[in-house]
Amino acid sequence: MGFLEKVYLGNTLQNWLVALGMMVVAFAVLKIIHRVAISRLSKLAATTETPIDDLLVSMLKQTKWLILLIASAYMASYAITLKPSIMAVWQKAVVLILILQGGLWAGAGISFSLGRTLQKQMDRDASSATTIHLLGFVARLILWVIVLLLVLDNLGVNITGLIAGLGIGGIAVALAVQNILGDLLASLSIVLDKPFVIGDFVVVDTLSGTVEHIGLKTTRIRSLSGEQLIFANNDLLKSRIRNYKRMEERRIVFSFGVVYQTPLAKLKAVKEIVSDIIKKQGNARLDRVHFKEYGDSALNFEVVYFVMKPDFNIYMDIQEAINLEMFRRFQEEGIEFAYPTQTVYVQNQGAGVQ
Repeated sequence: MGFLEKVYLGNTLQNWLVALGMMVVAFAVLKIIHRVAISRLSKLAATTETPIDDLLVSMLKQTKWLILLIASAYMASYAITLKPSIMAVWQKAVVLILILQGGLWAGAGISFSLGRTLQKQMDRDASSATTIHLLGFVARLILWVIVLLLVLDNLGVNITGLIAGLGIGGIAVALAVQNILGDLLASLSIVLDKPFVIGDFVVVDTLSGTVEHIGLKTTRIRSLSGEQLIFANNDLLKSRIRNYKRMEERRIVFSFGVVYQTPLAKLKAVKEIVSDIIKKQGNARLDRVHFKEYGDSALNFEVVYFVMKPDFNIYMDIQEAINLEMFRRFQEEGIEFAYPTQTVYVQNQGAGVQ
């Protein structure tokens, strides 16, 4: 057994074999723990609603066998004696592997979070998928840039100048494509803040239509007359947007007039008649009916009511029913609608005229 006492790299063969055995055992134990942890957490995640266990499973699945092997070798290295120079290189290699594995874990966390966000958003707004994918790409890009900088720093590279160069280059690129970046950030703002989603009927300044598509740079709206309106996202958010799809109820104001020859009793009855007509309409809630003013050729009334559903066609059906019933009831009561007229009074001053 004398060959076991032979020295290699400052350690006997026996010490090397002991270290190798420790590494194999440690690797096997870590591998078993890894598989059992994934299995147990997966079963737990299937029975709970909290996303924490799902996140842990997703991150554990990104644990590579290499990190387990390095961890096992690091534990086994305490059974032998290494030269300071070799130990320094070994520790640096372990740190680099840990940084890379940390990047994989963080990437898994980003993918999991974006996946859950995308799943929720797809149920409400399918247009957000493109922007969320872009957001995930940017997040992962930033992550791996940070990982690369940490790796270079641990390899002894001076990254101060590199970071400064990247900063200056980033500013130059941002100035060159500021319009595009403005639209991209506006797209992100639309997805996160949701001033409107696909299917909403919106009015932008004097233009109106239904939102068809929300992209990274533009939003497309189908107008009532059929053509497609295309807005840059940045310009769109700078405008005043009225979203009629989110209107819970529609406030309606309309006026009408009756002739000046209407008797006082009939004039008082107008309010009761109109109020009764509106109260009998489904999906309508009366606010007020008032004799508003003396017009040039009519006694003017103002009516305010609410349509309980925002649909424009429902409003028009109710208004049509009100108009027809008012016409019928006014005919029955002998109340005349006014229309623009002029009465000319002629005074006869012809006395004594030949």
